[in-house]
Amino acid sequence: MRGYRGIKYTLFVCCYVFWVVSAVLTAVGIYAKIAKENDVVDTLTLDPALLLIVVGSMMFLITILGCFGALRNAPCLLKTFLGILVTVLVLQIAAGVVGYLFTDTVMERTEKLMMKAIVRYREDRDLENAIDFIQKKFQCCGVESFKDWSNNVYFECSDTNPSLEACGVPFSCCVRQQNQTVLNTMCGYGKQKLEARYGVQGIFSSGCLEEIVWWAKNNLLLVAGLTGGLLLLEVLMIGLAAAQTSWIEKVQRLKNHNAPRGRKAERKDSYWYPAFKDFNEDENYL
Repeated sequence: MRGYRGIKYTLFVCCYVFWVVSAVLTAVGIYAKIAKENDVVDTLTLDPALLLIVVGSMMFLITILGCFGALRNAPCLLKTFLGILVTVLVLQIAAGVVGYLFTDTVMERTEKLMMKAIVRYREDRDLENAIDFIQKKFQCCGVESFKDWSNNVYFECSDTNPSLEACGVPFSCCVRQQNQTVLNTMCGYGKQKLEARYGVQGIFSSGCLEEIVWWAKNNLLLVAGLTGGLLLLEVLMIGLAAAQTSWIEKVQRLKNHNAPRGRKAERKDSYWYPAFKDFNEDENYL
């Protein structure tokens, strides 16, 4: 039937797209993890590679249930997929409500997490690249100010620090000059020491937490649109999975009703229909 086929293959395509994305995320995370010279940072919140592996693997397992459940018309897989999606949706909504009600606590936790990332800068190449990207993208330096880099052992501003980068900031804090063709990775050297006498020159003075919050407020429609789009897509997949499950169970009930008595004891969820089964071909059942 066209209606059933539309539900089935729409769900399959949605799950397949997410399945491919999850496979790519997992592969990139594994590659980044293997390519690291020293596996120093090994925490989920501070290791981008580990985060990609975990998120990608979870998406992979969930979406493969949807793909096989939709294609093979398996109610057991569809119900499992449906239950997981509903749980994820409820957790996302709950996280949004909690974040809105406890904004100060969320900001405080975020600040501590970002400060930990600054402390572990140079210990993990992926984390270092992520911080540099954020500072260049949002034109910021540190969490609250460029002085936060003194918490890092390499940039600590003290007379006993033997590092060449002491009292400095990463190059990603530097303001890029017009017509600059060669990247100066030493542009942040000594900037913390010179600040008191000459003021902040050549680097971004505002903190990244403030700039990210400011960007989110000024792009509220974009953020709300992306979040709403993701939630609507999840709701769509939940609806499709529920509709396909209901349709299959209706066929099973009709088959059991019309089948001989000796076959009615067969378990309902044991059906694995062919992938291209068209339920409307059996007009006796629908």
